[in-house]
Amino acid sequence: MNKIKIFLLVLFMAPLSLFAAEPGMPLDTAPIDTTDNEALQRGAESFVNYCLTCHGASFMRYNRHRDIGLDNEAEVLDKLVLTDQKAGDLMLSAMRKNEGEEWFGVAPPDLSVIARSRGADWLYTYLRAFYRDDTTVPGWNNLVFDRAAMPHVLYELQGEQKLVVKTVDGKEVKSLELAKPGLMTVPEYDQYVADLVNYLVYIGEPAANDRKRLGIMVMIFLFGMLGLTYALYREYWKDIH
Repeated sequence: MNKIKIFLLVLFMAPLSLFAAEPGMPLDTAPIDTTDNEALQRGAESFVNYCLTCHGASFMRYNRHRDIGLDNEAEVLDKLVLTDQKAGDLMLSAMRKNEGEEWFGVAPPDLSVIARSRGADWLYTYLRAFYRDDTTVPGWNNLVFDRAAMPHVLYELQGEQKLVVKTVDGKEVKSLELAKPGLMTVPEYDQYVADLVNYLVYIGEPAANDRKRLGIMVMIFLFGMLGLTYALYREYWKDIH
């Protein structure tokens, strides 16, 4: 993974997140746990089935998923590789940039560090906030990202929501109601999205858990050395004092 590219991408994309959410739109808290390998595996399968067609994760390789519990490259290929790519290949989108610009008006962004740019709560709320809007080109809109070019690719699972606008204390309040049920119940869909967002957080820094564990070990070692150093100090200066 090219750290310079990641830094530049985060630097470029971070300001965009400040203007994406509709003013006053509260974000739900995403239940993130990147130590849960089963959840990460479910999220990875969701990603390759629903996201990878348009969005790439070009800083991530398929065989890196052995770190989240896939036993070998054969299992990686069986569960995650849906094309003729190899286990050691980068997770590239099947869509070309010019095709994305032609179909959606803008090329779908790479999602390698999208969780670090937008934030897990933003992604979790965004993927649950689509509603039908016939005035847009894709036929969908989103409460978090108004007039998003992305269609609701998970609508079969969530169902179709409609926008409800009410006036409370002179202020316009927007909310969503389920107009047509999908294949999943609301709690099931929320968990499905949580797993997907959890995975997006993971691929933003696959080594994060190892880094944290190493940091804890280093801090324990340093505190241990501090105690020994203080004991040595007391022993060395006891005759003088």
